Amino acid sequence: NKEDEIYVYYLIGKTLKELERVKVLPQDKLAEASTYSVGFIMNIESSKYTQTFSIGTLWRFAKVLKCDIREFFAPLDD
Repeated sequence: NKEDEIYVYYLIGKTLKELERVKVLPQDKLAEASTYSVGFIMNIESSKYTQTFSIGTLWRFAKVLKCDIREFFAPLDD
């Protein structure tokens, strides 16, 4: 439901997974570079689990992935 605040976490998780694929950055390398655990990143990317996180976490992912933080909020092609 796009009207639910949980949708933002879903959107960011899907975008994070796609950016990793496009940037050819495996999850373990993202975890190492961002100083977060692989499990934490897996939870963010999961469509079955809602992992909350801070704007600072998102900023760090954007920095590691060399992308604009706004990319995480682009609509998905559902």
